[in-house]
Amino acid sequence: MPENTNHSDEFTPRQQAVLESALGLLVAGGEKALTTAGVARAASCSKESLYKWFGDREGLLAAMISYQASKVRTFTDDGAAMDAQRYRAYLLAFAKDLLNVLAGDVSLALNRLAIGQASQEGNSLAQLLIERGRKRIDQRAGALLEAGKRRGLIHYDDRDDTYHVLYGLIVRDLHVRMLLGDAGARQPEQFEELAEAAVAKFFALYAAREEERVAGV
Repeated sequence: MPENTNHSDEFTPRQQAVLESALGLLVAGGEKALTTAGVARAASCSKESLYKWFGDREGLLAAMISYQASKVRTFTDDGAAMDAQRYRAYLLAFAKDLLNVLAGDVSLALNRLAIGQASQEGNSLAQLLIERGRKRIDQRAGALLEAGKRRGLIHYDDRDDTYHVLYGLIVRDLHVRMLLGDAGARQPEQFEELAEAAVAKFFALYAAREEERVAGV
């Protein structure tokens, strides 16, 4: 199994522990529980440290979302040789991480909160989820697709369209059903099987033919 990169090294171990405490407060008590005093108390740190590390409350929320998104691992392309089996392992790791993060209490709480605020003007949480969460995951996955294409393992014309297909094959309607509380959609013991099926279908659609490998297109 190739070693994927976890981008949580954006934060120190102590900061990660504080962010985990903040995320736990959000899940347990909603947005109202996410106060500077509450986070400081739960994480056993000072308010001064919170302001130094994350700035204001919106900065803390942005850091929480970035940290949560970092749990979907990707890899650093160092240009090393990669065969189809190794590349498939990277795609499987991405698929399983994505399903596990989306199904987690934290992601569901953040998304439900943002949806609940959707009608409010200037819904900053939704924007943070898009910019610090979804887009960061999309960019990292896009780099994985580009690496496969450069090595002649997959072929596509439009990277973003191809990623949307991959995302759809992995997530299907599960996230919507999870947000609605459908217990049948949130079964982590099935995620490995779902990831395997998604990656198999993806290769059926995008695996490079022999002539494309030779031509390097």
